[in-house]
Amino acid sequence: MTKTNNHIKEKLKEQVSLDIRFDEPLKKHTTFKIGGPADIFITPNNISELQKSLKLIKDFKLPLFILGKGSNIIVSDKGVRGIVLNTENLNKIWIEGEDIISETGILLADVAQKSLEASLTGLEFASGIPGSLGGAIYMNAGAYGGMIKDVIKEAKCLDYEGNEITLSKNQLKLSYRHSILQEEPLIATQVRIGLKKGDAKEIKAKIDDLTDKRWTKQPMEMPSAGSIFKRPEGYYASALIDEAGLKGLKVGDAQVSKKHAGFIVNLGNATAEDVCNLIKKVQNIIYKEKRVKLEVEPRFIGDFSG
Repeated sequence: MTKTNNHIKEKLKEQVSLDIRFDEPLKKHTTFKIGGPADIFITPNNISELQKSLKLIKDFKLPLFILGKGSNIIVSDKGVRGIVLNTENLNKIWIEGEDIISETGILLADVAQKSLEASLTGLEFASGIPGSLGGAIYMNAGAYGGMIKDVIKEAKCLDYEGNEITLSKNQLKLSYRHSILQEEPLIATQVRIGLKKGDAKEIKAKIDDLTDKRWTKQPMEMPSAGSIFKRPEGYYASALIDEAGLKGLKVGDAQVSKKHAGFIVNLGNATAEDVCNLIKKVQNIIYKEKRVKLEVEPRFIGDFSG
C-alpha cells in the first residue's frame, strides 16, 4: 500500500465484521501457484457482505478485481494494486425442480456433483473444469462439447456500487470464451441452471469417463492455469505445439507440459515472468513454422509492463 492509500487502510481496519487482509500473496489463491501480493484482499462470507464491501469501497477510486477459484488467470509477480474481492465463500446451492440455483463462488465441479445427486443431466461436461461457477460464466467455460451457455437460464449480478440486477441468458451475451461480464462492471452472484431429469447411473458413468479422460490426458496433478492458448481457427493449439516438438520446453520453472502440449505447468517455483517468456517463445516458434498466431486464453492480472 502506498502512503496515499494509508487512510483507506485505516478505514478498512474499522470493518471488523469483514475478512480484510493487506499484502495478501495471490499465489496462495491461484491454481498456477503464481502471483505477487494484493494490496487489499476482501473475502465476503455471503452476498450481503459482498454488497456491503462494494458500497464501502466505491468511493476509494481504486482498481477492483473479482477473484473466484483462481483458475484461468496469470497474476503478475508484482501483484495487484487496489482491491481483490474473493468470492470463494459464496457457495450456497439448492434444487428447484429441474433447475439448480447456485451462488457463484462454488467450484463448477461441485455444481456438477450436485446435479448427479439430483439425477439431473446436462452439466456432465463441467465435472472436471477447475474453476468457480462465476469464472465459468465470465469465460463461458466449456469442454467435451458442452458450454455454460447451453445450460444457463439467468444470472443475478451486482454492479460495482452494490446494486442488484438480473440478466437473462441472452443479456449475458455468451459466446466463445466471452460474456457481458468482460464488458461491464458486473459481478455474477447467483445463477439458475436448467437441466433435465436423467438416469443417475448414466450421468455418473459420463462424469467418470470425462474425469478419467482429463486425468489421463491433462496435467491435472500439476499447478497450471488450464489451457494456455485459445483454439486457432482450423487448428488445435496443442497439436501445433506437439508437432513442433515443444513438449517439455522450459523457461525457469515454467514448462510446456509433457503430458498435454496445450498446458504450461509450474514445476515448483515458476514466476509469471517465466510463464510469459515461455508463452512468447512458443508463439514465435509456431508462427515461424506454421504461420498461425496463438492467442492466450487465461487473463493477465496485475502489472506486466516491462
